[in-house]
Amino acid sequence: MIKFGPSGNCDAFFAAGYKHTAEAAEFCRSLGLDCYEYSFGRGVNLSEGKAVEIGEAFKDSGVEISVHAPYFINFANPEDEAAQKSYGYVLSSAKTLKLMGGERVVFHPAAQGKAAREDAVRLTAERLKVLRDYIYLNGLEDVKFCPETMGKFAQIGTLEEIVELCKTDKCFLPAVDFGHINAREQGSLKTVKDYKERLEYMISELGYERIKNFHVHFSKIMYGGKGEIKHLTFADDVYGPEFEPLSEALKELKLEPYIICESAGTQAEDAAEMKRIYNSVDT
Repeated sequence: MIKFGPSGNCDAFFAAGYKHTAEAAEFCRSLGLDCYEYSFGRGVNLSEGKAVEIGEAFKDSGVEISVHAPYFINFANPEDEAAQKSYGYVLSSAKTLKLMGGERVVFHPAAQGKAAREDAVRLTAERLKVLRDYIYLNGLEDVKFCPETMGKFAQIGTLEEIVELCKTDKCFLPAVDFGHINAREQGSLKTVKDYKERLEYMISELGYERIKNFHVHFSKIMYGGKGEIKHLTFADDVYGPEFEPLSEALKELKLEPYIICESAGTQAEDAAEMKRIYNSVDT
């Protein structure tokens, strides 16, 4: 079943007097949302007790929870010590996620740095094989680890690169940020056909059963000559992308992903709008 929800807490959440993430479960349910993504962007600093408390609140509300691993992960860093830290960030995110009752960890794979593109991609792929081994050694193979498509040219994370990385092992599942793809490709996502081409590519490379419930990030994003600049809200009518053609493509291909909205401050309302649009589309 397709699911919609926000990344973190929107401005309206705090304006309504809520303060704690555990309260986001009921807030999401009140908007008819199905999932929520908790960010460890600046580090995994959540105590075990708090993780369990948050998880119980989401379980009681019937809202699924995923997490985003720290932003400073970089599997293309030439220093082995830095790579060890990146393994740790992903694994600690997954261990805390399990306390929260979730199943999906999203992470940014790498930055190109001063290396040639092909060398950075190759090193990232090698490091993900090591990460795979750590995942199994730690008994975390029941978690879905989701490398994300990225919006800046200097980041490793084209759709093709992410698909290749996910071929490393079945524990890896693509996290496709369509706003990032649109920013990186300078406004490429406009029609149902544009979306279907990318979705069908993933299916052809990884198989329908694996892609059926893949992970999605969606928001409108301002972009420039180097790609992504900043996240916007659905009120923006300049940059896109629009969600309706994606919803049509998903229905036509019978895909039911886990869709997280990353709008700037209106992520819960825009997630609810995506769900409304999806349910109104007749294919």
